[in-house]
Amino acid sequence: MNLPNKLTVIRMAAVPFFIAAYLLKMFPAALVIFIAASITDFFDGKIARERGLVTNFGKIMDPLADKILVYSALCLFIESDIIAAWMLILILAREFVVAGMRTVAASEGTVLAAGMSGKIKTVLQMVAVIVFLLALCLGDKGAMVMKAGSIIFYASLVMTVYSGTEYVLKNRGVFRQ
Repeated sequence: MNLPNKLTVIRMAAVPFFIAAYLLKMFPAALVIFIAASITDFFDGKIARERGLVTNFGKIMDPLADKILVYSALCLFIESDIIAAWMLILILAREFVVAGMRTVAASEGTVLAAGMSGKIKTVLQMVAVIVFLLALCLGDKGAMVMKAGSIIFYASLVMTVYSGTEYVLKNRGVFRQ
């Protein structure tokens, strides 16, 4: 297994530790784990492209690892009343539509690439999670940081709708197959 794929596996393996730290209210540890896992996302793709180490495993598992990490945090935030359930439902609906389209296209031998707006959505989600976790670390002093996290998260929701719409429109030919 090459280095980028190892980083992807490390990101997935970090998720249970992140969840445990969060549930134990060890928010500084949860923050460190989440940031470290998010950094692996940056480096696995960068290394894979620069060194020509792009693999089918990486193409499939890298975005899946991102989703497992971020959506785990969002589930915890619902339980903690930081975000509303409808927000995660909207995000998941977009992901299911995109995944469905990719599956149909793949069955026809076509690969549908991720767009830049989808990558921006993911970055905004990760940043929002980090800001929310930082606010939790600050306790009673974190109210303004929590508001900043909310603003960033709402921006990620806008990008979720935009990127999903863009993806469907750009790849609508899949529906004709």
